[in-house]
Formats: sequence, structure tokens, C-alpha cells
Amino acid sequence: MALGVSAVALSGTSQLAISAVPISAQSQVGGTQDGAGYDLIDPAERRDASDLTASDQLIEAMIEEEGVRYDVYRDVAGYPTVGVGHLVLPEDNLGMGDTISHERALQLLETDIGKAEEVVQRLIGDLAINQHEFDALVDLAFNVGEGNLSESESPRLNRAIAAADYDRIAEELNYTTAGNRVASGLVYRSERRQRIFMASDYRDPREV
Repeated sequence: MALGVSAVALSGTSQLAISAVPISAQSQVGGTQDGAGYDLIDPAERRDASDLTASDQLIEAMIEEEGVRYDVYRDVAGYPTVGVGHLVLPEDNLGMGDTISHERALQLLETDIGKAEEVVQRLIGDLAINQHEFDALVDLAFNVGEGNLSESESPRLNRAIAAADYDRIAEELNYTTAGNRVASGLVYRSERRQRIFMASDYRDPREV
């Protein structure tokens, strides 16, 4: 039971309607409301990661990459997965072949994105970052998990972050293996992630 991307809509505060149309690079403009209205925040301005959340552009790109399925299946690494790339956990009480509702798929996605945001905040610490750089790292955390971003598993990435070397950080966003073999989908996803980080370009490289 696979669901087309165009049929998905996020619940919660963003109310984002997901479209299957390729995403072009756009600026994300956020704001904080005060008595006089909205003070616009430059999305290219680097600031503390605690001030940022994943953009709608990123969430749409992630859904394009992951797809959406209501039935529990095995991903390319052989792990039980459901919804939008959600790794099935013991507390989910799901087994192979079980199905979930549309609403639960959305709840799992929002929870997983929130966890990925927290992983990035811990990973980069005090490093100032802008929206598209944060987005790329959220996609990385969502895709590979916090354990693979540790100092022991990703020493070059952690050194680049400690040195505030943004070019080197971009170089270390390339994760292309699953189950000890290169997966073509991860090759394209890594390219997309690097383009997001370096140029705020959210488009699918397969279509560029």
C-alpha cells in the first residue's frame, strides 16, 4: 500500500500540502510576531540552531526521497520500516505486513523530524547556522540516525563542525551505503543534501 507524495498533508502547525512537483530553490522567510506585526528574519543569516526548525521545503524533499507507505516493509538495509522512512521501534507494536493509518503516518513523521532536529542541535552545539544548512543536517540525521553521526563513526564531520569549516561540513554529508553496499537512491539523496547545504537548492538532482 504505497501512497503517492501528492496525497500527503502534514498535520499540526505547518499544514503543509505535499506536492509531487519538483521543488525549485526558494528563500525561507520566517518571523516572530510582536505588537507591530512580523519582524522578518533573513534565512541566510547564521544563528543558533535552537531558533530553527525544518523548513517546509525540506519536509517535502524528504517525502519525495522516502516515499510514503502504510504497510510495514524492509528498507534497503533490511530494517522494518513504515510511513515516511520511519524505522519501526519495539514500542510501535508493529510487525512485517501490518498497516497503519494516514494519521499515524503523519504523526510518526512529525515525531521523527522533531528527533532529527534535536540530534542536529546536539551535534553542532554553538555553531551558528542558517536555514538551508540546518535543513541539510536534519535530513542527514533523519536518514542515517544519531549513532552514525558520533565522533567515532563520523570523525571528519565532527572535526569540521568543531572548526566551523562549512565547506568541509558539506563534503561530509555524503552517506551512500546501506547494508554495507552502495544504494543508488542514497547517492542521489546525498547529492541533494549537499546542494541544499551549499546553495539552498532543494530540487531533485535526478530531474535537474
